[in-house]
Amino acid sequence: MIEIDGAQGEGGGQILRSALSLSMITGQPFRLINIRAGRDKPGLLRQHLLAVQAAAAICGARTTPVALRATSLEFVPGTIRSGEYRFAIGSAGSCTLVLQTLLPALLHADGPTTVRISGGTHNAMAPPVHFLQRAYGRVLEQMGAEVEMTQQRYGFHPAGGGEVLATVQPCQRLRPISLLQRGERKAGYAESVVAGVHVNVAQRELERVADGMGWSGKQLRLVGLPAEQGPGNVLLLTLEHEHVTEVFTSFGEKSLLAETVAKRLLNEVRAYLKTDAAVGEHLADQLLLPMALAGGGSFSCSKVSQHALTNAEVIARFLPVRITFEQREGGSICTVAA
Repeated sequence: MIEIDGAQGEGGGQILRSALSLSMITGQPFRLINIRAGRDKPGLLRQHLLAVQAAAAICGARTTPVALRATSLEFVPGTIRSGEYRFAIGSAGSCTLVLQTLLPALLHADGPTTVRISGGTHNAMAPPVHFLQRAYGRVLEQMGAEVEMTQQRYGFHPAGGGEVLATVQPCQRLRPISLLQRGERKAGYAESVVAGVHVNVAQRELERVADGMGWSGKQLRLVGLPAEQGPGNVLLLTLEHEHVTEVFTSFGEKSLLAETVAKRLLNEVRAYLKTDAAVGEHLADQLLLPMALAGGGSFSCSKVSQHALTNAEVIARFLPVRITFEQREGGSICTVAA
């Protein structure tokens, strides 16, 4: 049994999610202690508890009893089973983080699988569904995976109530790829989504993006949702390049000016565009596991986070790969090698 200390590195939920994914795929059991020790509310929250329960359901795992705020877990996986699954977080906890736990394993199932997860789809501390569809999903496709993700309903904090549907085809071996250059920009656009929030908020956000990016017309998109899907507001900016797509996100909050929401977004976009790196900080975090499963790969990134470094340590406990980060002017190069 692999022993993992959840207090290592950044001490967050990614340690649990990566361990669950890799345990299902490799068949190696693990024991995790000090779960999310680095967070203000340590232990399993609803989305983490559901990730454990969903992983156990998909591979018939045996686990120690788990409950909210639990700080330790033993997980003994069985065989990954295809089929139709439905999971509910029961709060605004992130659907996308649960889905990212399951996707790598479902590529190793014995047939097509459909997963429907309800909860939060747009959370400030998690990648939104748009990110999974456009950024993460595009890389998986380049690696040979067939994954289709559809947002059935938006779910904002604190109400939740959103739903995401994913269909995954089996792919026993991902292809190694190299993402060292982003290539020529093919498209760029911003979307301001409002639900139960005055449309003027979205208009002001898009006006600020227009000024900051020099965009107009169809590059500025206002998405108005039914009030019952809110209250909520998210500003998204998508950059499609020849080799990679990046999605940047900023969330509206009570008493936070629309202009401030846009400014936060533009600051992150500008930091990315100042470099020649192919991927941004958050996509870099998510590419390590599929590249390790492929047995190799590389990418350039604008920033290496503690989140990524911690994830690399966990991956190396399950797979015979070396993950290295080389600092260069304007960013870093990550290399995954068997």
